[in-house]
Amino acid sequence: MADLFSNEKVNTGRQVELDIAKALSIIFMIFLHTLMVVKGFNYSISPTYDFIFSNVLGRPCAAPVFMFCMGVGIVYSRRSQWDIMVKRGITLYLLGILVNIFEFFLPGFVCGTLLGRWDIFPMAGGLLLFCVDILAFAGLAFVLMGILKKFEVSNKWLIIIAVAMSVIGTFLRGSDFGLPVLNLFFANFIGCKGGFGAFPLFNWFIFPIAGYVWGQYFIRAKDKGQFFKLWPVFIITAMIYFYVSSQVLGSGVFSSDVHLYYFMTTLDAIFCIIYAHGNIGLCYYLAKYLPDKIIKAFSILSSNINNIYIAQWCFIPLGVIFLVYMFKDIVFTDLISAIFSICMLILSTLFAIYYKKLRTHKS
Repeated sequence: MADLFSNEKVNTGRQVELDIAKALSIIFMIFLHTLMVVKGFNYSISPTYDFIFSNVLGRPCAAPVFMFCMGVGIVYSRRSQWDIMVKRGITLYLLGILVNIFEFFLPGFVCGTLLGRWDIFPMAGGLLLFCVDILAFAGLAFVLMGILKKFEVSNKWLIIIAVAMSVIGTFLRGSDFGLPVLNLFFANFIGCKGGFGAFPLFNWFIFPIAGYVWGQYFIRAKDKGQFFKLWPVFIITAMIYFYVSSQVLGSGVFSSDVHLYYFMTTLDAIFCIIYAHGNIGLCYYLAKYLPDKIIKAFSILSSNINNIYIAQWCFIPLGVIFLVYMFKDIVFTDLISAIFSICMLILSTLFAIYYKKLRTHKS
């Protein structure tokens, strides 16, 4: 171990493998979110396409990697002071609420007005405005990590806290507090009934913490090839566990019940972290063979990932609604869904780039 890690930071600046991993995670999310929306209309999606993007690429290959890389990013950030992290967390949480407007309320109104379908986009009497999506979770995670950094909590205790929270989240998932408002509030922290949250803090905090600790070793790794040499073993081991737990035991992240993924157990999370290391290792080896233009594209996606995430929830629901409005008999097949997903990726990326340039120009 001493031969592998330096006492000083070695891998500074942008790391290509992290850019690729983050870029792939947002690509998979866009394909997943397209499927989530088109299933409210006429669709003919094959079981294979659905399983690959809804259960595999759209689950352990997406959000867990995204949140793991968020933790790694803190190690690399020059703005990781505790108070800045808390402020950033509050901003992300508010952005999560903004996303809910575009994910549920605006498309619900447009869909009802244009198509007469008021049933497709749930609103839960307005409570879904505060639904805990991944940005809201990221916001809470940043706030908590900032507080823990304020008190200079060691890596050992960060891991203990994260695992303890995950265990509590495991045993409390599916809780019902009797009132929708209470379920909505506690959905910020644990998996509650009512569909008010997808990424509760207790179940998911383990990912940014794991990434944060992992990043402190990665940045000092003298030989990345040695650091990632067992990446196939990590990926295969994780995938075997995901398959066995979901298909044989009837639970886990590949399960047909998406809440078993959203409110994942500690064991599920550990194997997602194992997969994340293997995933980044795969990206490290892919980077050796990818053309510079492709690597640059991944870098653009990675550096604009938050804005792309926000933009895609603006474009996907409304895009599907307008397609149905213009082509009444349209059926969303594998091919149409894939083409639409790619278009949404391009559109969201262009919007994010334009928004970034606009902000830079104003400042």
